[in-house]
Amino acid sequence: MTASRTYLDWNATAPLVPEARGAIERALEVHGNPSSVHADGRRARAVVETAREQVAALVGAQPSEVVFTSGATEACATVLAAPWPAILLAGIEHDAVLRPAEAAAGQIVQLAAGANGAVELADLAEKVRVAAAQHGPHRVLVTLQLANNETGVLQPVAEAAARAHEAGALVFTDAAQAVGRIPVDFSALGADFMALSAHKLGGPKGIGALVVRDGRDLPALIRGGGQERRRRGGTENVPGIAGFGAAADVARTSVAGRDRIAHLRDQLEAGLLDAAPDAHIIGRDATRLPNTTCVALPGQSAETLLIRFDLAGISVSAGAACSAGKIGASHVLMAMGLDEATARSAIRISIGPTTTAHDIDRCLAVWREIAAKPRARTAA
Repeated sequence: MTASRTYLDWNATAPLVPEARGAIERALEVHGNPSSVHADGRRARAVVETAREQVAALVGAQPSEVVFTSGATEACATVLAAPWPAILLAGIEHDAVLRPAEAAAGQIVQLAAGANGAVELADLAEKVRVAAAQHGPHRVLVTLQLANNETGVLQPVAEAAARAHEAGALVFTDAAQAVGRIPVDFSALGADFMALSAHKLGGPKGIGALVVRDGRDLPALIRGGGQERRRRGGTENVPGIAGFGAAADVARTSVAGRDRIAHLRDQLEAGLLDAAPDAHIIGRDATRLPNTTCVALPGQSAETLLIRFDLAGISVSAGAACSAGKIGASHVLMAMGLDEATARSAIRISIGPTTTAHDIDRCLAVWREIAAKPRARTAA
């Protein structure tokens, strides 16, 4: 990414695209409040509504279905804070889903995830049938991420939505990692609610969206004025929204680069396994995002791997959540049935449109140095 650093952590955040930067700068010169009826307010409103159309076009939604939020975390919290008597989810979900679900008053029904990281549809169908029969139509929520942030594994959201709707349940999908990396069509997925994040696709941090299918409704998480059709109170973040819209436009028209990214990812994984045949590419046989590699190296901790890469000028991340500066076993990998040693040794390498073959070579050079040194033995 620069002469001194190589950025391979796109799933954490994508660099701001120039089009988004320009849209933000122009929006900063728009002084009106989008709720004001005078000319300055109408200018601000036009910025917001243009961006709403751009985001809707990216994900196959209607502009009226797009609600701007502070990010995907707020979008997830809004859906999960509704009074659901039962929420069905798997342990592979992001903490932005798991934590608000735990805080909800309703029953949590755990869904099974297979060793490949995908939710088992037969298990889902049976559990949603039982829950919906108990609580009634449109009272049960199935939440299923579209793409996992750690492994890149894609979930069968469309199939799950068909089964859930047949039973009378509603469906929420966290699509923050998928949008901009694979084609996403909200209408075709059949989900009722979907969370988006701007900074995952080259927009600014601190802005996202909740997509609510026309005809569905949710209590507002943030109550205030009548903004966002009374779905989210508070004066809109006009520069952030403008940047989100511009980034969405770029992502929608940049589909040609995905094959190149997938090719680089495959080169990376071949090199990782060539240098360390005992390494484990997690989810390798599943349908995944084209940019994501989650790799575990036996006898090494994720923390040590991160430090080695960082000192070499390469940004990657752990396949585990960080808390107070310490890296623990990934709850996602544990939910997939991996042993704790593997879950503690996994890192995530995620690439993007500006990643080059040189970046991959540089990453593999560091990996080969690590793999060539003696490692601690792990129990079988």
